[in-house]
Amino acid sequence: MDMLESLLQPEIRTGGTVGLSMLAMLFSFVLSLLITVVYRRTFSGERYSQAFVHTIIMMSVIVSIVMNVVSDNAGVAFGLFAVFSLIRFRSEVTDAKDISYIFFGLCVGMTAGLYRFDLAIVLTVFACAAFYLLHRTGYARGKHMQILKVTVPETMNHEGLLDGILDEFTVSHELRQVETTDLGTMILYTYAIQGKPDTADRDLLDRVREKNANLKVSLTYLGR
Repeated sequence: MDMLESLLQPEIRTGGTVGLSMLAMLFSFVLSLLITVVYRRTFSGERYSQAFVHTIIMMSVIVSIVMNVVSDNAGVAFGLFAVFSLIRFRSEVTDAKDISYIFFGLCVGMTAGLYRFDLAIVLTVFACAAFYLLHRTGYARGKHMQILKVTVPETMNHEGLLDGILDEFTVSHELRQVETTDLGTMILYTYAIQGKPDTADRDLLDRVREKNANLKVSLTYLGR
């Protein structure tokens, strides 16, 4: 027990030691592995990236050493931040949650780099549990924006044809585009809609088809 306490709360010395630095990297590596396990379990995006998972791990390890270097030297710290400001991600982060995982890994690396191993463990366990709980419970889940395209005959009285249906099945809707198709014999309406949480896509499409003479209807999801 004494040995464990000495590891979790080591005496911080100026500049640290090679042994403590190796221990900080080891803690960062192990804790960031746990972070990526939770990330993989809770991933719900469209494009999973192994490289992104590796990046979380390596950034955590590298930042732990950076914090060791700059912890007692303000000049070096400002110099490193100036260098980091030149770094740009070459690939777009499509899921806002990915940004929080990057910051999560950085915080764990920073904490371990300052030899606060106890705090790094508490942060990892608590944040991982929070991420997993939010994912499992579906907290704040709602319908995403969709594009509804409806084709109606040009001869049909189509003014306000779908207003009642859209009021019933959507939280909000907006007519975005009207165009003619099939040499002017058909009119294509394009709506941006946000369905109600309890709305089934099939029910909405069936009701629309009852109004447009059973012509083509499409529903496209804009994102997760």
